[in-house]
Amino acid sequence: MSAEPPPPPPKTPSVPRHDDGQGTVLAERQEQRVEPPKLYQVVLLNDDYTPMEFVVLVLQEYFLRDIDTATQIMLKIHHEGRGVCGVYSRDIAATKVELVQAAAKRAGHPLQCIMESA
Repeated sequence: MSAEPPPPPPKTPSVPRHDDGQGTVLAERQEQRVEPPKLYQVVLLNDDYTPMEFVVLVLQEYFLRDIDTATQIMLKIHHEGRGVCGVYSRDIAATKVELVQAAAKRAGHPLQCIMESA
């Protein structure tokens, strides 16, 4: 029976290092530039059928607005045709849009909610 020697361990990738001649090895750091995520605003659009009370409830429940702020946003939507409910990162804004549209559909209202780049 012949015994074969085990295979050598796999080589690890080398990291660029600098030797200062004193036996000390220094690893070089690379700066990372990270940009903040793009922000999106969630906008409610006016229609002639959705009750104002429902819009206020949506603003309170999904955008955590107090009654006075929710009423002001609802009046802006009513008079100007649209109103910004909040500004969020992409995933959160998309989730809020879906939640509002699902709530409007369940209640039988044609309320439209969109997101656009801030």
